Amino acid sequence: MCPRAIGLFFLGAAAIVPTISFADHPDPASEKSLENVVRPPKPTIAVGATLDQNGRLWLARVENQRLLVSWSDDNGINFSVPVVITPEPENISADGESRPKIAVARDGTVLLTWVQSLPQKYAGNVRFAHSKDSGRTFTQPMTLNDDGRITSHRFDSLAIDGEGRVIVAWLDRRDRDAANERNEEFSGVSIYTAQSFDNGATFRANRKFQEHTCECCRTSLAWTREGPVVLWRHIFGTNTRDFAVANLDKGGVRRATDDDWRIDACPHNGASIAADRQGQIHLVWFTNGTARQGLFYKRISGDWESKPMPVGNPAAQPNHAAVATADRTVLLTWREFDGQSYSVQMMSSHDGGASWSEPLRLMESAGTTDYPVPLMDGKKVLIVWNTAKEGLRILPIERVTARRSS
Repeated sequence: MCPRAIGLFFLGAAAIVPTISFADHPDPASEKSLENVVRPPKPTIAVGATLDQNGRLWLARVENQRLLVSWSDDNGINFSVPVVITPEPENISADGESRPKIAVARDGTVLLTWVQSLPQKYAGNVRFAHSKDSGRTFTQPMTLNDDGRITSHRFDSLAIDGEGRVIVAWLDRRDRDAANERNEEFSGVSIYTAQSFDNGATFRANRKFQEHTCECCRTSLAWTREGPVVLWRHIFGTNTRDFAVANLDKGGVRRATDDDWRIDACPHNGASIAADRQGQIHLVWFTNGTARQGLFYKRISGDWESKPMPVGNPAAQPNHAAVATADRTVLLTWREFDGQSYSVQMMSSHDGGASWSEPLRLMESAGTTDYPVPLMDGKKVLIVWNTAKEGLRILPIERVTARRSS
């Protein structure tokens, strides 16, 4: 069978929004290596973005210890006056694997989560706010983790069904701290969740979902036909750190990758998940295991799953990928480094992930950059990428069409 080539039609140059400058701050290899290091202030270059049901682009970003939300009706050329979400200054985690999350329900409710970094080592709170008037005003920020401990609550993810149900998942150290107080061993941390059935007006008590997860790899949530599904890097056996996936309603843990990455440290390299209307879930992840190394993609449907597909140029360190879906279209974006500058790479599939285009180099920048964020709503495709040098860059793609190549 001939592979499919995906034709892309760009609306023009990427929209560039001015932003402040940041110092370069690479990801650490492990938390253990940083325990006695004095940490400089972290940059806040990672942004949250989403499209609502009308195609409006929403942006959550951090400036001067304030979380700001704005929107654009012209694909990022112009933005509304930002609304300040945090009336008091907060040290907000917005770099590397951690970024603010934003979602918009069908009734226009705007929902936000973020991590407030605390002065204590690795400590943080998962925070939440929402707007019932389409982003004009927001509720006072609240803390979702309800244990009262000053400890690590980080790497949150947010998913909504659009009709009022909200799920927030994060990595939580409360069980490990409690075990240490009892002089017991506890590998990794745990996944905790908070759930709302009224678009964030109220939340139920925290629920522990899974123990012994990796400490510092982002979680990822997707809403499927069967409810919310979470993807995380799990600790299998003594210290094998591959990915697991589970339905938060039904429970049960499925090993999603079998790379045999044995490492007594956190890779700081999570995965991304998306669900399509056909019932498939799509995964993209990084590994340095004995079975395979690099960036990979696969899709899962029921008990069936595809073979891992390598993604990107191994010589250019492909990393920190994201996946998005709309109808039968699947989009992968990731960042590469050629020794001088970072670039945003993209691949597209028009048949639900069965065949793929060749990688496309979309944008490049020298210096500190965020990881690219792909957005799709069935009518438009946007790639959002924040950079220290050029500012916020938003690349619209008019349409993704498939044609058979010889």
